Amino acid sequence: MDIPVWQYVLSMSIYFILLLFIVEYMRKHYVFAKWFWIASLFTFPLWLMGGVVGWFRWSKIISVIIPTIFVGYCRIANYEKRKGKFWESLQKGWVLWIVYGVLFLNIMEATIKDFTMGNYFNAGCGLLLCVTIPFPKKFWRYSTEKPGDLIVFTTLAWNFLYTTWNACFVYAETPVFFASSLCIILAAEIYPIIKKKPELYVMARVYTLASHLIIRSCIPTLFPTLMDASSWHNASFMKYWGIVNFILIVPYAFWYIGQVRSGKADVSFKRGRVNLTT
Repeated sequence: MDIPVWQYVLSMSIYFILLLFIVEYMRKHYVFAKWFWIASLFTFPLWLMGGVVGWFRWSKIISVIIPTIFVGYCRIANYEKRKGKFWESLQKGWVLWIVYGVLFLNIMEATIKDFTMGNYFNAGCGLLLCVTIPFPKKFWRYSTEKPGDLIVFTTLAWNFLYTTWNACFVYAETPVFFASSLCIILAAEIYPIIKKKPELYVMARVYTLASHLIIRSCIPTLFPTLMDASSWHNASFMKYWGIVNFILIVPYAFWYIGQVRSGKADVSFKRGRVNLTT
């Protein structure tokens, strides 16, 4: 479909701003966020009607929405310091490992898909992204200060590498949705910069991705109609993009290992910002 440039600019700008608003609202209204994502599961008949098919698409939706609900419960438990066996269990360190594992698996899902598509260098970048995720509990926590953020002390470089790796993956896997996916990827990247808190990147990524998957599953024709990017696809460009991503992450991986082994990561990852408020 031949879409004029102005339509891309307008639709992508509106969607990008909407996603920033969603992240801000979900972040500030954590109780609403929990109930909203629980309710989103009941839209699954629309997923079927919309033609959601294939193991990757279904696993992606479920593996994002369920953890998003889990994050909501953990935010409530830690911020409100709720009592009771269930709530107190969500205040323990194991919950951070669960979210870490979900992030790891979501990257690995796309990495495997990248490999099956022959996008080998980008798949290599995905593997190294998994290796360089900072470990809980030292670099992950739920804030007990308003609004109960999920704090993950990733580095600015890791955030950028995740962004460009994920964009390259979407460009290869579903070109028609590249423009809309680029909006969610950039919203997660820009939101922490606007707030001057890079440690909010993972939480912003959780809410933007969950929102996009629900919208795409319930209204499958929306993005192809407004911002079909299939005409942007170029196999050679995809290949070289993956190569660049791999070249960039290799020295970062060595730097990451060096920071962790030398004990410098406590300073370089947290950037001296330990006590965070809104």
